[in-house]
Amino acid sequence: MIKILIADDQELIRQSLQIILGAEPGFEVLDSVENGKEVIRSIRKEKPDVILMDIRMPEMDGVVCTQIIKENYPAIKIIILTTFDDDEYVFNALKYGASGYLLKGIQTKELAEAIRKVHQGTSMINEDIASKVVAMFSRMAQTNIAIQIDERQTADLKRTEWQIIALVGSGLSNKEIAGKLRLSEGTIRNSLSMILSKLDLRDRTQLAIWAVQTGVVNKRFEDER
Repeated sequence: MIKILIADDQELIRQSLQIILGAEPGFEVLDSVENGKEVIRSIRKEKPDVILMDIRMPEMDGVVCTQIIKENYPAIKIIILTTFDDDEYVFNALKYGASGYLLKGIQTKELAEAIRKVHQGTSMINEDIASKVVAMFSRMAQTNIAIQIDERQTADLKRTEWQIIALVGSGLSNKEIAGKLRLSEGTIRNSLSMILSKLDLRDRTQLAIWAVQTGVVNKRFEDER
């Protein structure tokens, strides 16, 4: 059972999501709240697996709330759900540890699938804004925000792992990477965990930034034989 917390300042949206998701098999909606402060209070009592978080809320917005939650409850997965595709919000939400960024116009079936995948450890970014994320990584690559990795850390990376790194840097989801490399999503998830461990990185966002900064994203790696 996936336990869900809904955070949105619009009552109609909260109620709609609660009804829709409550009818999905394997889902349990624990609570619905209207701002970030109420999210913090709620998770102290409830123990949600996934939070659907509006980005613009009174008192405490979704970005600040995401930062606080991930610092104190790192196991909780957060999906930013919003009508806005503002670059700064996208970057900051992901930077602080959000697992997904979806627009509110998403179909019910797609939202349910996204929740299940995020719960399993996959990151989900709406295709309409995925290109913006990649563009932000590219801009960051031109700044002094650098991810430092020692050459000894990359020595043990296999060719398939290099392929995965390049595709993560290009903004592809686990499903898309699996399709390109003809591997299962489970294999990609496991490989990503191994890659992050080898490079001592926190998450795929850092990995993507490093891939862009170092030019790995533009390299071609032949399939292993």
